[in-house]
Amino acid sequence: MSSALMANYGHPELQFEHGKGVYLYTADQQRYLDFTAGIAVNCLGHCHPHLVKAIREQSERLWHTSNLFSNIPTERLAQRLVDLSFADRVFFANSGTEAVECGFKMMRRFHYHHGRKQRVRIISLTQSFHGRTLAPVAACLNPLHTEGFLVGDSGFDQVPFGDLEALKAAITDQTAGVILEPVQGEGGIRAVPVEYLKAVRQLCDANNILLMFDEVQSGMGRTGYLFAHEALGVTPDLLASAKGLGGGFPIGACLSTERVAEVMTAGTHGSTFGGNPLATAVGNAVLDVIATPEFLQQVQARSARLRAGLDGLISKYPQLLAEHTGLGLMTGLRCVCSNADLIKAMHGQKLLAVKAGGNSVRLLPPLNITETEVDEALALLDKACATLQKA
Repeated sequence: MSSALMANYGHPELQFEHGKGVYLYTADQQRYLDFTAGIAVNCLGHCHPHLVKAIREQSERLWHTSNLFSNIPTERLAQRLVDLSFADRVFFANSGTEAVECGFKMMRRFHYHHGRKQRVRIISLTQSFHGRTLAPVAACLNPLHTEGFLVGDSGFDQVPFGDLEALKAAITDQTAGVILEPVQGEGGIRAVPVEYLKAVRQLCDANNILLMFDEVQSGMGRTGYLFAHEALGVTPDLLASAKGLGGGFPIGACLSTERVAEVMTAGTHGSTFGGNPLATAVGNAVLDVIATPEFLQQVQARSARLRAGLDGLISKYPQLLAEHTGLGLMTGLRCVCSNADLIKAMHGQKLLAVKAGGNSVRLLPPLNITETEVDEALALLDKACATLQKA
């Protein structure tokens, strides 16, 4: 059957009709254990009752007014994010890449506001991923994403992951700031070393430039902390959030300290749909569930159980599996075999996962996964490895 969709996603073989909790179901009721969570989006799984209730109630009250007017859910979500984080101000968008774009504009506007108009260049790390609009694509310089779209460097410099000397050398009087993922997602589920991250913070302070964290994937409880940087002990000036923030409903947010946010005066940036009451009502419902010490401790406990099980499988299948990486339930499984082959074998056992760089497989279950479901995933992964080993 042909599709009217553009072919930029290829032609996925699997099609799902509905989901419940950690499971997705095809039209003929084949059940799959979902360790993709919409690529770290469905943080509470599929059709979580509290989120369903929130969207139903808000859909009967108010969907959209534009930012010409204020609304209660948006003001409430902004204040809660401020109360729960380093930030003083929040800008709402519709996606992670828009939140990143907002941060890029704020970096440049900050220096413009203070008379440093030449400070427009932004430094990123190799194998990073910040989104698919033009500025994030330019920041990441992945040839797969830039070919046919990018002319010139668009004001971005890139340095090797973890190379502090290269970062020092890249800072000039034109540098506005640095962006990085505390835990790289698409780049292979790599946590930035803590000492490197602290040194980057010191470099930014010493050179009066800004530090932005992209926590689109690593935020919203994914690592067992509301934001991953809390576990690493380094605070940014700006932070991009999305994915889990809406639990499956599109929303993004750029969080900022006051000294940076104050340069974004009326008319400097905007979004027609950003901060609509339907999206922010769902965002508030997500925080109701995940933003408690008990829930985050449970994420860490489930992570420990998953990683202990992965240790056993790595020992059992050394010709297939090398190591696990990441933080919390943002887990990478680095492969000796092809990661594509492992994912295909996992699909054969009705277990879903996501590819990543470094020949890794991303394991991104809903954060409210149970111990029984973790054990089920490990058993299915064991069967997938056994099948692959025999092939």
